[in-house]
Amino acid sequence: MNKKLALVIVAILLTISFIIIALKSKKSTASLQTKDGRVVSLSTLYNQTKETEVQGNLLEARSLYQQLIANFPNSSEVANWQKKSDDLNIRLLFSPTLTPKSILYEIKPQDTLAKIAREFKTTVDLLKKSNNISDYRILPGRKIKVWIAPFSAVVDKSQNILMLKGDEEIIKTYIVSTGINNCTPTGTFKIINKLTHPTWFKAGAIVAPGSPENVLGTRWLGFDLVGYGIHGTNDPQSLGRQITQGCVRMSNSDIEELYTIVPEDTEVTVVD
Repeated sequence: MNKKLALVIVAILLTISFIIIALKSKKSTASLQTKDGRVVSLSTLYNQTKETEVQGNLLEARSLYQQLIANFPNSSEVANWQKKSDDLNIRLLFSPTLTPKSILYEIKPQDTLAKIAREFKTTVDLLKKSNNISDYRILPGRKIKVWIAPFSAVVDKSQNILMLKGDEEIIKTYIVSTGINNCTPTGTFKIINKLTHPTWFKAGAIVAPGSPENVLGTRWLGFDLVGYGIHGTNDPQSLGRQITQGCVRMSNSDIEELYTIVPEDTEVTVVD
């Protein structure tokens, strides 16, 4: 009888210990200590982040989302915070807001958007987008935002994702499709041509741009490996799988975004 009682007591003590540990763990993941010694709860930091975003302070909002991700990695909201951070990266890239990877450039008398893009290894489309320029006319003396960090991309076939990087920092992660039976070649390639509304030249036929049968979608970024590149799709439901003939496939909206951002000579590394 005493032995049974002792076992019951031990069981109760163990249960209490587990509850205490769980509560401490929950407390540790629900708050963080700032540099000045203040303790900030997850809800407080999240509300601050949302308020900052609504106020239009994109740089600070991005920093706060990154704090949420770093300090509360076990939260069920991490994926949403990461998406918000990615979205803010693109909004910052496409806005006149200066970032540590951009400069304010004063237009010279002989400048053109194409010349500025070549000089800083960026794209005319990005210059126009980030400076609210609607045509190709620019006036000497005007100051414009120019992104100066080199872009690159990594395609991970095992996860079917493409990570766009700016000076090795991930800007955004996209869902893609890669080659069936792992046939997309691995290695580091360069984008050597860019096409809008590409024609699809397939065996025995030419499929016009805009045709429902054109698998290339609305954009093409060709590699320095003949026949391979990154393109849009006429079948967005196929994304996230190994299903292509070897190219990297993105949604049309994503490839159009990427097309605006990356210039020719951008490196794309494909890994298993």
